[in-house]
Amino acid sequence: MAGTVSRPGRVAKLPPRERILDAAEELFQSEGIRRVGVQAIAEKAETTKMAIYRHFETKDALVAEWLRILAADYQAAFDRAEAEHPGRPEEQILALARFIADGLPGLSHRGCPFINSLAELPDRSHPARQVIEEHKAHQTRRLVGMCTEAGLPEPEQAAAEITFLLEGAQVSTQNGSIDRTGDRLMRIVEGILDRHRSPGAASPTAGG
Repeated sequence: MAGTVSRPGRVAKLPPRERILDAAEELFQSEGIRRVGVQAIAEKAETTKMAIYRHFETKDALVAEWLRILAADYQAAFDRAEAEHPGRPEEQILALARFIADGLPGLSHRGCPFINSLAELPDRSHPARQVIEEHKAHQTRRLVGMCTEAGLPEPEQAAAEITFLLEGAQVSTQNGSIDRTGDRLMRIVEGILDRHRSPGAASPTAGG
């Protein structure tokens, strides 16, 4: 997802464009989009403002590209879940939930980059906000598709409940209001699937 890596010795080894994106990610995550200027990104990336503008027309374009990369990472998680559990949509849903649960400790101080960015970008015409909205809509469609393939009678409702849970777990982890969020998240997702499953349908973990 948006995990950070140790930066010493790393910056100079990256191509210029990746170096800029890497520096921007660290600064946007730690200080927020609006507080970070292009000059600060240039210094962090060991380059110049002119070089940044050669790769990104505006700061807004840089923010949008950073979020686009993060969105692709999340969509890759859907792809992995489907590849690792072919023909088993409920297990795919649980794999997605586990992916989010496992990433919660890393969000405890920074928070979800999409949620944080939305708070800083109230203008719905902002290109970065459009990236987030398109990503979330696509994510919801894929989750509804999994719920449909799982034979849940109300796939859109089930997907909505799971989405509310995944989003809420990230916020609760960031503000520290609930402990063991990962374990609780998994139990609640399993409960949602159990509640929405057609009578007589087997749990994905039943029967080994």
